[in-house]
Amino acid sequence: MKPPIKRLSDLKGTPQRTETYAPPTPKVSRQKPAKVLTAAERAAFLASRPDLKPKG
Repeated sequence: MKPPIKRLSDLKGTPQRTETYAPPTPKVSRQKPAKVLTAAERAAFLASRPDLKPKG
């Protein structure tokens, strides 16, 4: 026997989100901000890592 035909009105939609902002999770809050290298530090780091040099 065939299952009954599904109608569009039978389908249930997902509930709409009412919250536009969610507070950060504890894991996100624990992350430390990244350290920005100075030009000299960046040059020294890239000099020590020849595999990271740009191709060209």
